Amino acid sequence: MNTTFEWYQNIIKPSWSPPSFVFGPVWAILYIVIFISFGTVFYKFFTKEIPWMVVLPFILNLVFNFLFSPLQFGLRNNLLASIDIILVLGTLVWAMFAIWPHAKWIALINIPYLLWVCFATVLQVTITYLN
Repeated sequence: MNTTFEWYQNIIKPSWSPPSFVFGPVWAILYIVIFISFGTVFYKFFTKEIPWMVVLPFILNLVFNFLFSPLQFGLRNNLLASIDIILVLGTLVWAMFAIWPHAKWIALINIPYLLWVCFATVLQVTITYLN
């Protein structure tokens, strides 16, 4: 039985796919941004500075973000992982638009997260297509 690492190494990936060791450090940095910005959103909600509908896409984004690894590496299901990463991207864009009128800096600080998720979405959909 292959380990998860062996499985991922053996699936067909595009030539422009970064090496596996890149993902950990990138996500570590992005999770700091997510923690600060999303934490601020939740604080603003609990102090009644922003309404529920502004917080909703942030919650959904976290749910979809945390589902990706179990879908991709636990179930080894590229199709579900592709659907999930598209939902991560969609909820992130929605969240950035929702928070803009209330705290522009939160939308702006998430631009690196947005750029990475755009890249990750294209990569995952390509991997799904190739496999």
